[in-house]
Amino acid sequence: MIKAVVTGAAGRMGGKIINLISTMDTIEVVGAVEIAGHPIIGRDLGQGLGRKSIVVCDQLAACIDKADVVIDFTNHEASLQYLKVANETNRAIVIGSTGFTDMEMKAIRELAKNTRCVLTPNMSVGVNVMLRVLEYCAGILKEDYDVEIIEAHHHLKKDAPSGTAMQMAKVLAGKLGRDMEKDMVYSRKGLIGERTKQEIGIQTIRAGDIVGDHTVIFGGIGERLEITHRAHSRDNFAKGAIRAAIWLVPQKNGLYDMQDVLGLRENH
Repeated sequence: MIKAVVTGAAGRMGGKIINLISTMDTIEVVGAVEIAGHPIIGRDLGQGLGRKSIVVCDQLAACIDKADVVIDFTNHEASLQYLKVANETNRAIVIGSTGFTDMEMKAIRELAKNTRCVLTPNMSVGVNVMLRVLEYCAGILKEDYDVEIIEAHHHLKKDAPSGTAMQMAKVLAGKLGRDMEKDMVYSRKGLIGERTKQEIGIQTIRAGDIVGDHTVIFGGIGERLEITHRAHSRDNFAKGAIRAAIWLVPQKNGLYDMQDVLGLRENH
């Protein structure tokens, strides 16, 4: 059985992952981590789940030796530190945080050379299938259709656009030969002139408790194609993360994403 440590144990995703794993026979939680000073530190989460002791600690290094894999949904700064610990102890790690800077991504790529890491802005199976569909559609529609991305999330989300929207933009830009620095348009206001053929629009909505909606519009003359993914709950992200953790443990060192986990990249 695969043994996992879950960071951000008191968070929405951390709690969801722990609860889901408690119902499974192929993976178990052997440790949980939260930030220093959090009231959950020292609590035994296993009691409420009918499982053996899972005491929450404030340092990953204190419990990582028990684990095969770390599952992390915290924030970009904390995730990088957890990856460093995983690197030092040769443990696999699944990271679902977003908002990494270019310098942080450079560090992640270097650290992943000596451990196994799945890093992806969205663990949803549906979203990752959508990424392949977008690439396929862009290859057919090409320059004849304008491309717009609209993403919506809850009002507590701190980064914008979402990591998923940016991943969609990256896939589309790569297929269409667009520049991620020059051709992305994040807002429009005033007398902006005619839309250029090169630009890819990315619009952000933050409202209420929206879990996550992503729509890509291919707008042509006389028709448009809209492809949408809506997350109804966080269960799909948690299930994807667990699936990634189970897949990752026996892999060779390197940096992976959900396209690798789902075998979608092999179909290129």
